[in-house]
Amino acid sequence: MFNFSTKTMAVTAILLSSVATAQADITLRGASMFDEDHAFTQTLREFERLVAENYDGEVSFDLRLNGELGVESDYVTYLNQGVAVDYTILAPSNMAVFSESIPLMDMPFLFRDLEHWNAVLSSDVLAPLEDDLRGAAGIVIVGYHGGGVRNLASAEPITNMEELAGHRMRVMGAPIQAQTFDAVGAAPSAIAYNEVYNAIQTGVIAGFENEAASIQNLNFYEVAPHISLTQHTITVRPIVMSAATFDNLPEDLQAAVMQAGAEAGAFGRALESGADGEILQEMLDAGQIEVHEFEGREQMLELVQPVQDAYAAELGATELLESIRGM
Repeated sequence: MFNFSTKTMAVTAILLSSVATAQADITLRGASMFDEDHAFTQTLREFERLVAENYDGEVSFDLRLNGELGVESDYVTYLNQGVAVDYTILAPSNMAVFSESIPLMDMPFLFRDLEHWNAVLSSDVLAPLEDDLRGAAGIVIVGYHGGGVRNLASAEPITNMEELAGHRMRVMGAPIQAQTFDAVGAAPSAIAYNEVYNAIQTGVIAGFENEAASIQNLNFYEVAPHISLTQHTITVRPIVMSAATFDNLPEDLQAAVMQAGAEAGAFGRALESGADGEILQEMLDAGQIEVHEFEGREQMLELVQPVQDAYAAELGATELLESIRGM
């Protein structure tokens, strides 16, 4: 039989108490480029609420807004390294630096309509991309936000294929984005998101592509007031967590995070897809934008399909692409 001294027992009690305190005192750090009113931020707040509701232990959140911690490309680096940011919402193309296959889920012209988009995101068809992202980047997808319809925003009207030809426009960094818009005749270039406003203002580019909420939130309409309804993308915006953070959480908190991610994603998709047209109308009513129908969208679809096929084949994801198209 072992004999523990009073001192030994006291030290043991202190150590056990410290471990319990450390386990209880979990703070997760989040980041959003936008303010409280943006759909991204509202979805992250819902994620926080649901995690706390689903977890029996103590967990707190420190969500930094308005780009305080940088832009999405910075968040990707932080998540990969397990520093500064534990959870956020990202465009897949911004994660292409680590996982070249992940932008497939956000390819222009991938989804037929909102019903098709929601069916894909509510299924497990994207699991191969999730696995690749975790292995290559150390980033865990816990849910799917999105639903914004991306259109062209430009300094001058772009209403048809002829006017689109040679149009100097900003695209996100994934090669598939540039390849797609090159195929339809534009002149795309990857420019950091926080440089877009000045790049249009100074004539470096003539426009970009984005959804209504971001155009409104960051005042892009001041330099690109012409919105061309190409409706080329219905956005997929994963709610993500650093794998380094996730793997160190208690198992019951991991379960709470995954449940909250799925539920918050559904909340965010409904929020953004429903608000998209309303925000566009708000800017139109305020005289901030002019909206133009785009002639030639069917031609665009024909031109980009070979690009999609080649991209999927290069990634060994032809079957995945066919599964998405077949849903």
